Amino acid sequence: MKLWLTTITAALSLNAAANELTLDTNLAYQLTESLTVEVGQRLAGSEADARAVTWAEQKFKQLGYDKVWTEPFTMQYWQRGSASLAVSAPFHQNLVVTALGGSIGTPFDGINAQVVMFESLEDLKQATQAQVKDKIVFINKSMGKDKLGTFYGSVVGARAQGAVEAAKLGAKAIIIRSVGTSINRFAHTGIMRYSEDVPRIPAAAISVPDAIQLDKMLSRQPELSLHLQMQNKLPGEVVSHNVIAEISGSQRPDEIVLISAHIDSWDEGTGALDDGAGVGIVMATGALLKQQGRPERTVRVVLFGNEEGGLVGARAYAAKHATNLENHVFASESDFGAGRIWRLDTGFGEKALAFGNTLQQKLAPLGVEPGDNTASGGPDVSVLKAQGVPVVSLQQDGTDYFDYHHTPNDTMDKIDPAAMRQNVEAWLITTREVANSKVDLRR
Repeated sequence: MKLWLTTITAALSLNAAANELTLDTNLAYQLTESLTVEVGQRLAGSEADARAVTWAEQKFKQLGYDKVWTEPFTMQYWQRGSASLAVSAPFHQNLVVTALGGSIGTPFDGINAQVVMFESLEDLKQATQAQVKDKIVFINKSMGKDKLGTFYGSVVGARAQGAVEAAKLGAKAIIIRSVGTSINRFAHTGIMRYSEDVPRIPAAAISVPDAIQLDKMLSRQPELSLHLQMQNKLPGEVVSHNVIAEISGSQRPDEIVLISAHIDSWDEGTGALDDGAGVGIVMATGALLKQQGRPERTVRVVLFGNEEGGLVGARAYAAKHATNLENHVFASESDFGAGRIWRLDTGFGEKALAFGNTLQQKLAPLGVEPGDNTASGGPDVSVLKAQGVPVVSLQQDGTDYFDYHHTPNDTMDKIDPAAMRQNVEAWLITTREVANSKVDLRR
């Protein structure tokens, strides 16, 4: 099975007015709007993913990049089907549910079973088989808010590992409280994992209000039963692509300054914040940088494929470019929405920290504070950091990010154009300073 790249180019032949782009700091907003309106959701491996790849190639060329190409990689394709969850006894109510990415479906008639609740993944791991066997496990762990999204890491384990832990104890299925901070009735999807030596069971998430409701029901009736039905499919292996564009360096073209985002998204909303905004920001940064004068080092913009499925495109990129990662002098990624950038974190060698301090001072008029030297660079870029590539994280204000992340509410109206302009200004300063320097950030 292959992506439909050869058959959908004509579908993206837009009229002249829709193709017009203004080369200013509003460009990122224009690009993000174009992506979310003309393509929409971009589940990795889907027909929409293929249209997004074609869209990106066309826009890079339209923006005047010197080189534009794609790099294929193989991946396992997962396809969402219908899903429903209902309290079958004694409180007959429907709950808002979404399948977790990668989950198998239920039998056609669904699963009827008693539910057992745990406050966390850790509590589930301490449970006995007698507590769990033949039941639907419910993990009800809430998530807090902060600028950096630090609470995400303490909650997301239930989504990623819960099905395996529940299946080890004989559970029929697992549902989790959405890994998010919204009190709106939207369920939050995201990737989950199976283990080869553990039976696969269906895995889903319910919205935060529904998790609260289910908790209250269980306090009244501990022997509560649920009916779960999901019709997901796992069609098999497909081909997707990273999309890459370059502005050739004028003096040191072999030295690569890589800026990036990911082109795929989950299929509930339109992927405006995750990661349409990042796509718009880095595409605009490269185009505006060239408009200001060709950089000394080559600036490479990478739109990674299938980040949501586990950094699949990033790992493919690192493998393909393994022999020249020494030439990658810098990497960073925009993948945390469109909130204002408020802090600069670096991942430099000790002797390059002075350059990091200088860079932060240039960003200070935009309200960017100094951070630390433990930056990951972003999810996809963390793969490159692990291979020794220096990175920075331009930290965005993510206070409200997990209100929308991976839900149907991830749509264009959540983006503040002024905040996006500030992002572009910060990315322009950062990319220009690195691209026009001679500093070795590894030292």
